[in-house]
Amino acid sequence: MTLLNAEEGREYTVVSINTDDEELNSFLFSLGCYSGEPITVIKRRKHGSVISIKDGRYSIDNALADAIAVE
Repeated sequence: MTLLNAEEGREYTVVSINTDDEELNSFLFSLGCYSGEPITVIKRRKHGSVISIKDGRYSIDNALADAIAVE
């Protein structure tokens, strides 16, 4: 499952990041978004989602949400 299909308010664990963009991978890693980390979808929006990773909240678009696999 990806974050695009994740339920609001439920905590998931990041399984993998499925993107070929190394710069994007580095950016997500700097936010704390990497395999094994807990992640929560706080709010869904039309073109993206607000997510919580560690102690921060971030807004991501649907394409990026679809690239983050969770369980």
